[in-house]
Amino acid sequence: MELRNTTGAGMMDCKHALQETGGDLEQAKDFLRKKGIAVAAKKSSRETSEGGIAIAYSDDRGRAAMVRLASETDFVARNDQFQTLLQALARQVLENGDADVLAQTMATDGGTVQEHITQAVSTMGENLQYIEGVREEAPQNGLVGGYVHSNGKIGVLIVLGAGQGARRDSLEELAKDLAMHVAASQVHAVRSDQIDPQVVAKEREILTAQAEESGKPPEIVAKMVEGRMGKFVREVSLLDQQFVKDPEKSVNQVVSKAATELGTEITLEKFAKFQF
Repeated sequence: MELRNTTGAGMMDCKHALQETGGDLEQAKDFLRKKGIAVAAKKSSRETSEGGIAIAYSDDRGRAAMVRLASETDFVARNDQFQTLLQALARQVLENGDADVLAQTMATDGGTVQEHITQAVSTMGENLQYIEGVREEAPQNGLVGGYVHSNGKIGVLIVLGAGQGARRDSLEELAKDLAMHVAASQVHAVRSDQIDPQVVAKEREILTAQAEESGKPPEIVAKMVEGRMGKFVREVSLLDQQFVKDPEKSVNQVVSKAATELGTEITLEKFAKFQF
C-alpha cells in the first residue's frame, strides 16, 4: 500500500515490483519507473478528449482494421511517436482481431499492447487510452476500403461485395468515395430495415409528441408521424442518402452505376465509423 500510494501504480504492479526487488521499497520504485508504470498510473485519470484514428489493410484489401487511440492534447496526437504507435495498433488488430486488444501480445517485442501504451505514456508525458478497434473482412471477391480525414479525427471502413473479375482499383476508389460520404454524414445503417429498433422507437416517440402539439385529430397525427418517420429512415439509411459528391444521385444509384460500369454485381455490405 505504501508503494501504491507513493507511485500511483496498481496493486498487482506494486506486488510484482516488490517481488522482483526482494521487498526493497526504493528499488521497487525504480523498477516501476523503468517500466513506465508509475508515471502512467499518475496520468491515467487525466481526460483524453483528443487523439487519432488509423486504418491498416491486408495486401489484397480483403481485410482491414481501424483503431481509435485517445490523448490529452492534439499536439501529442500529431507527433511521430503517437502516430507510430497508432499505426502499430491498427496492424495489431488487423493481424490478431479486435477482441481483448489490450491483453494481446505485440509481435514486435513480446510485450502486451497495454504495456506498449504504458511505456508511451511514460515517454510522451500524457495519458493515452485505447478506445476501440474493429476488424472487417469482405466476402469472396469483395474488398474493404476506407478513409481517414486529414485531421485524423474521423475514420470509416466500407465493406463491399463484388462478383468475380471486378477491377480492384475501381472497387478501392468506390469504397473510398463511400467512406468519405459516411464521414461527412449522419448514418445509422446501410438499409432502413437495419436501423436499431430502439432508435426507431425513440424517434417515433419524439415525432408523435411533436405532432400531438398541433392539436389535430389522432388519425391525422398518425399520418403525420408516418410521413415524418419515412423521411427519418431515408435520411439515416446509407443507401437512401443523397451522395455528397453528386447530390443528384442516391448512394444506391452510385453503387449500381459502378456495378454496371464494371460489368459485375457490387453490394454495400456494411460500414464502421469512428470519430472524436
